[in-house]
Amino acid sequence: MIREPFATGRSWMHAVDPRLRVTGATVYALIVAVSHDYVALAVALILSLTMAMTARLDMREVFHRLTAPFLFLLLLWAVLPWSYEGTPFFKIGPVVFSKAGLHFCLQISVKTMSLLIAFMALLATMTIDTLGHTLSRLRLPDKLVYLLLITYRYVFVLEQEYRRLTRAMKIRSFHPKTNLHSYRTYAYLVGMLFVRASVRAQRVYSAMICRGFSGRFISLRVYPHHPRNVCFTVALSFLLILLIALEWV
Repeated sequence: MIREPFATGRSWMHAVDPRLRVTGATVYALIVAVSHDYVALAVALILSLTMAMTARLDMREVFHRLTAPFLFLLLLWAVLPWSYEGTPFFKIGPVVFSKAGLHFCLQISVKTMSLLIAFMALLATMTIDTLGHTLSRLRLPDKLVYLLLITYRYVFVLEQEYRRLTRAMKIRSFHPKTNLHSYRTYAYLVGMLFVRASVRAQRVYSAMICRGFSGRFISLRVYPHHPRNVCFTVALSFLLILLIALEWV
């Protein structure tokens, strides 16, 4: 089932023109990705949290979605400080932790959290079809946009098919083990999933042709001019210039 918990809301962020949000998120990501100054990174993290709170996102859901990248960062902290060459910072027995490795881990962690939270505030507050049509209006190739829209929609359909097949296996008293029968059963499961996906793709394409699909998705959404769009552009531009000044000036 498609879940977009942040896409519905009545905050000021939800009302801002999606084209401005996508453009702002792209520029913001580029600036944060190349930043190294800790003051600039701290300001970026505070800015991302501020955008998430003013967009009225459920912070429990935000932190829940940060669980997977947080586990990856823990793995990074467990490996990189002692495997990265540089000036020794401290030692634990024979293991030497380098200062450069610790700095690198801290920078990666702050950048990752800042960008993920900012993307939730700027991009996750719109539905995927709105994002697709916005990318199309920003002159991205239509084929990439349609591939994004259709893939996102039918990933969940394939998930439903997978659950139906695994449920049928359990009803037939299948219990996975490390034997040839289990391996063969899972191979049949994957093969049947591809077969059903192919059949579903043909049915969807035929339904689209019957409805007059001519190679383009038509969007009836309009984005009228509003003072909040000007305020958002000015405020975000000022903050981006501030980040650039903190990093390079």
